[in-house]
Amino acid sequence: MRNAMNIYKRKDGRFEGRIPVGYDENGKIKYRYLYSKNLSELKERMLTSYADLSNSSPNKCGKTFKELCEEWLASAKLRVKHSSYCCYEKLINKHVIPYFEDIKYDELTTPVINAFAEHKLKYGRSNGFGGLSAKTVHDILVVMRSVAKYTEREYGYRNPMRNTSMPKSETKEAEVFNKDERSRLQSYLQNNLNTSNLGILLTMYSGLRIGELCALKWSDIDFENGIVRVSKALQRVSDKSGRGKTKIAITSPKSKTSVRDIPVPSFILDILNQKKQFDGFYILSGTSKPMEPRTMQNRFKAVLKNCGIRNANFHLLRHTYATVCIESGFDAKTVSELLGHSNVNITLNRYVHSSMETKRRCVDRLNLVA
Repeated sequence: MRNAMNIYKRKDGRFEGRIPVGYDENGKIKYRYLYSKNLSELKERMLTSYADLSNSSPNKCGKTFKELCEEWLASAKLRVKHSSYCCYEKLINKHVIPYFEDIKYDELTTPVINAFAEHKLKYGRSNGFGGLSAKTVHDILVVMRSVAKYTEREYGYRNPMRNTSMPKSETKEAEVFNKDERSRLQSYLQNNLNTSNLGILLTMYSGLRIGELCALKWSDIDFENGIVRVSKALQRVSDKSGRGKTKIAITSPKSKTSVRDIPVPSFILDILNQKKQFDGFYILSGTSKPMEPRTMQNRFKAVLKNCGIRNANFHLLRHTYATVCIESGFDAKTVSELLGHSNVNITLNRYVHSSMETKRRCVDRLNLVA
């Protein structure tokens, strides 16, 4: 048996409770173990031990939370992608540091952090009107939790984030383009094959992320084997050089599994072959300079308007690709690898949306007595 307090039922009938008390020299969590035959008694003892750990400060921290956030950022900069670092830096500098200002790390408690999360949910927007989404607040708290873990590991200070509640967000099922919309879109693209429309058509049959598409060169198309090789992604990141607020950067894709080979249908390969240019040119721009995602997003919306299709984000093509693959009989593992996901659950939970038509076909085949 196990619950939120890390309690187990042992084979000898006793209950065992584990309380994390820090990290060893290898970075592994160290525990204090408590035992009792009575579950209620064990819970009381554990709550007392948690309180003792929170109140005891053998290594009292004199640093501010801001100082520790900056330390953690400097550490993260050495081990994460630049785009990830920019995201962490933005969350900390825009939301965390302005709120906590010069508060000492020792002054952080679960109620203080929960109050911060509630404030962001209600008043977190920079213009003062409305709050941040639960997903954004969750991301902020995840970064704060990483700072706390770093502080605990490096200095042995208590972790005030251990019992912090994460805001609950509802997972909304993303829409996909229906069959009629897909047909109208594909017909328009094939009859108006400029470089950006070629990219949209390719995405319909490959599920590329917009950043991956923008970074795609003609040299990434293996015409002999009918494969699109994904090894780069283009995105706009903050620029510390002083020349501007942001800059275009071509980096490795989102994750290791995002580096992948995607087979494409032969008719798409034929179209690509007809439009092929110099290997060093980007497919979307037709030049040695890439097209940035915002430009591609705007062109995609203009295409939808010309087709009489509802306004939608470019990413909806990726959702649609995954859903159509599943409806066409692809197994989930194959779809996951085509999309470059780290595990199948991401594919099933975020990208695969069964239509009512598909559900009806499945139910029509149902026979409980066959």
